[in-house]
Amino acid sequence: MSEALSDALEFPMARGGNPFDPPPELDRRLHDEPVSRVKIWDGSEPWLFTRYEDVRAMLADARVSADSERSGYPPQSPGIAARRKRAKAFITMDEPEHGAQRRLLTGDFMVKKVERLRPRIQKIVDELIDEMLAGPKPADLVQSFALPVPSLVICELLGVPYEDRKFFHRVSKILISKESTAEESLGAMEELLAYLGGLVEQKLAEPADDVLSRLATEQVASGAMTVEEVASMGQLLLVAGHETTANMIALGTTALLEHPDQLDLVRDGDPALIANAVEELLRYLTIVHTGRRRVALEDLEIGGQAIRRGDGMIGASDIANRDAGAFPDPDKLDVTRKARHHVAFGYGVHQCLGQPLARVELQVVYSTLYRRIPTLRLAAPVGELDFKHDMVVYGLHELPVTW
Repeated sequence: MSEALSDALEFPMARGGNPFDPPPELDRRLHDEPVSRVKIWDGSEPWLFTRYEDVRAMLADARVSADSERSGYPPQSPGIAARRKRAKAFITMDEPEHGAQRRLLTGDFMVKKVERLRPRIQKIVDELIDEMLAGPKPADLVQSFALPVPSLVICELLGVPYEDRKFFHRVSKILISKESTAEESLGAMEELLAYLGGLVEQKLAEPADDVLSRLATEQVASGAMTVEEVASMGQLLLVAGHETTANMIALGTTALLEHPDQLDLVRDGDPALIANAVEELLRYLTIVHTGRRRVALEDLEIGGQAIRRGDGMIGASDIANRDAGAFPDPDKLDVTRKARHHVAFGYGVHQCLGQPLARVELQVVYSTLYRRIPTLRLAAPVGELDFKHDMVVYGLHELPVTW
């Protein structure tokens, strides 16, 4: 089942002709070598898991660590490796530290609380569509719509001034680029930590009704956390809170425009169909395309393969979401499919904290954009679009559209 180490291919792998599909080599491995070795940028050769059941088993196993400081952990890039040595986020912590930090935020992203934001999100979406319709054609859907929607929402939730968006969009691009050097990534991180630290200090003096104010008054004021620890938590929420949803809006729109029968269903769909469509697009596109990274804490077995203590592990969630054992006819985009069990948000204790917010944002966008602009279409062939092969989160750098 495993490859000889010297034969390990480089990961991540190149995509094929269809920009919505995972790399062909991942599909081959899913069927022929579901557990195999790959080589990453630092020369290490972690195990790659491609089957749905194996990826879930890896992510749920308490003998597997998310701690990026442990020997054998396979980092996504030099920049990300350097940043995580400088300041860790709870997504790369194990229990009990992970749970303790995550619980500080759980209430902010509960389904009931997020649902109360739906009218505000709807207003943001409608206003941005109004502005786009009043502007020139073609428009870049990324800059005029996909990026502003989640940026406005996460700014209001956290208490970050939206007028500073050019700054945090710039540093976010550096932070999630696979091509950023350690120096570039650390520099961007320091800029963002300093900025957010300043906000936390302000909120200590003049708290408002937002997440950073609450963390400042409850955690910093009590001495439970430092200003920088709250700033680090804010950095994770700010970057993840706008980059992921922005890419799903742009990439999901592109996929629907290329599948007009599915677009028709979404445009005319009721809330249940829209909710289904969101889950199916999350499954079909899986924008986290560099895998979920872990390291074995002890000897174990997953998918019939013996894994040794200290072995790095990568769960390829994009190809796991194309496993026919979990999703019949997996390469077909079918917005009526029941796909809620996908692993686009991860699995286990580390699954995405913000997924309720992402779901509501995407439901509002997909139920509104194509209904408000029924003649929306691409202004350039798909083959000419600039996809984010260079980022750890997949999407589009630009999306020219017209109507």
